[in-house]
Amino acid sequence: MNHSLQTYGPGHADIAVSAAQRNRVLRNTYWLLALSMVPTVLGAWIGVSTGLAGAMSPGIGLVVFLVGAFGFMFAIEKTKESAAGVPVLLAFTFFMGLMLSRLVGAVLGLGNGASLVMTAFAGTGAILLGMASLSTIIKRDLSAMGKWLFVGAVMLLVAGLANVFIQSGALMITLSVLAIGLFSAFILHDLKRVQDGLETNYISATLGVYLSLYNVFQSLLMLLGIGGGRDE
Repeated sequence: MNHSLQTYGPGHADIAVSAAQRNRVLRNTYWLLALSMVPTVLGAWIGVSTGLAGAMSPGIGLVVFLVGAFGFMFAIEKTKESAAGVPVLLAFTFFMGLMLSRLVGAVLGLGNGASLVMTAFAGTGAILLGMASLSTIIKRDLSAMGKWLFVGAVMLLVAGLANVFIQSGALMITLSVLAIGLFSAFILHDLKRVQDGLETNYISATLGVYLSLYNVFQSLLMLLGIGGGRDE
């Protein structure tokens, strides 16, 4: 893995990248993505067991999440070309698992909570598989999608932050549905960038796809939780 980090230095994105290199980055991205699920699940389990995330008020939890997430993403960007890149990314995924534990704990409190969590996990996996397959079929350059997806993500974030204070159930459902669509498109965009040789660092590629999967899973779980809550 360290060899790959040395191979793909900055400034290589605008140079034609060989098929072998592109395949190596893609393979390493999938491996690291699979590995990142371990600390995420561990973090969520510890969070649910200790009630750590649930003990924070929504406001404090939001501040901790934003400061922690952006701090880690800055650190990942700084270390992505070094041997420290992978451990920093895995530490970030553990933190994200901890932050997810409030929602997971709330859903697990429902009568059919465990099956709802597994359904959300399976749904997220199916979306990843679908987008990965699409990324190999679509031949056209999708890089222009990036700026529109980014604008959409910023608008979703602002609306989501507002809803922390508004507490509207209808807005939460709408935002969750929109988030699933938006971040599914992000997965397609990011994987296509790797296949086209536009993203040559597998740590950056993994971070992008991981964040999209995290948002898809969280949104699916929220929708299932709301539906499950009505069934109780």
